[in-house]
Amino acid sequence: MSELLKDAGRLRSASRSNYLWSLVPRADVEAGTTLILAEGEGVHVRTIEGDWYLDLMSTVSRASSLGYSQEPIARAVYDQLSRLHYGGCAASQADVTIELAARLADLAPGDLSAVSFVSSGSEANEVAFKLARLYHQARGVKPRAYKVIARGSEYHGAVGGAMASSDWLGVRPPLEPMVPGFSRVPAPTSYRSPFPVEGEELGDLCADLLERQILQEGPELVAAFILEPVMQADGVQIPPPGYMRRVREICTKHDVVFIADEVITGFGRTGEWFGMQHWGVHPDMMTMAKALTAGFIPLGATMVTGEIAETLSYIPDIHTYSGHPAATVAALTAIGIYEEEDLVARAREQGRSLLALLEPLYDCEIVGDIRGLGMWAAVDFTSDRETRAAPDPETLQRIVARARELGVLVSRNGSCIEVAPPLVIPQDTLEDGIAKFATAIRDVSG
Repeated sequence: MSELLKDAGRLRSASRSNYLWSLVPRADVEAGTTLILAEGEGVHVRTIEGDWYLDLMSTVSRASSLGYSQEPIARAVYDQLSRLHYGGCAASQADVTIELAARLADLAPGDLSAVSFVSSGSEANEVAFKLARLYHQARGVKPRAYKVIARGSEYHGAVGGAMASSDWLGVRPPLEPMVPGFSRVPAPTSYRSPFPVEGEELGDLCADLLERQILQEGPELVAAFILEPVMQADGVQIPPPGYMRRVREICTKHDVVFIADEVITGFGRTGEWFGMQHWGVHPDMMTMAKALTAGFIPLGATMVTGEIAETLSYIPDIHTYSGHPAATVAALTAIGIYEEEDLVARAREQGRSLLALLEPLYDCEIVGDIRGLGMWAAVDFTSDRETRAAPDPETLQRIVARARELGVLVSRNGSCIEVAPPLVIPQDTLEDGIAKFATAIRDVSG
């Protein structure tokens, strides 16, 4: 046995005994189906067993938007740690952290111009809820406002209020009761409507239900409404035309802070710098993480408008690693790469190619819908095209497993399988990967 495989055996054993895997059944851990990665290069990763795979999911979480082995980012982090490894918090901060705040203000839509840094998307949403409540207190118009309305089937994080606002991935129900003050309204979906209407009519209905919920909770008590610009549940749920504008109008009418959770949709994933730019609607707050540093170092951020920032004369919130210089210099370097290689526009153009490559899959009876925005697409499966019944989850797992046998990593998301490649993927590599994904679907579905 080679030294590599000896080490693989040791690590595989440790993965069963010493590591707690998130969202993975214990049986899968015991069976060794989890991936333990040893290295990555370009848009490929290698496991400890020595197998190379084309990563069509940007490492499952969609964070690795620039792929692997980006030497400029690694070098910038090394140089920063050698120069100043920590800038403090509260009354002291690193120069590169302030530089990133200014850079984000240049990129962000609307009047979003001030930022608070944390270490994850969960924390960024948690901070957004705090700032919304503090804003209402500071203004004195709705000083008792504390409630937050979210949407069903969305995910906003794994801690505190972020988890209380979540309704996807099953993280909340086992741990209830949650932080009080959170409620949910339906979101418009792209394929399986929760109501007997679809499209713009469904968007109008869901917007009406948001306003009804605000009135029911008491507008004077509702601090904020949060949504994902493109909902991830069951894969790339793109809102109908007019929905975002209605949401903006309703939030303004009832003095509710509108929070856009751009943790997934930010930094080019959808073909714009931020997802909300597709509808020309400006939120009051915007949260981000993941592709902010291209996954190189944990970093989250909460941006607010200038009006909110000026109203908050004092913020009773502190994080030891807020704006850690290693993370902020990684973000600055990643943003430079997005710009230098014109990756946002490239994602928009290549996203059209991605959908065109997936289009022939409609020949498979098991495929119900194919949709996407930029470099984020989903194939939605069904057991009955007429009723749009959800597929057997085991079938989707077999497709994912078959794709992996063919050397391609894709990810199941509810009734869908997603494709979200790094934005730097070469066109011929994308075509080859989608061809193998299509083969997996046809092999399993017959």
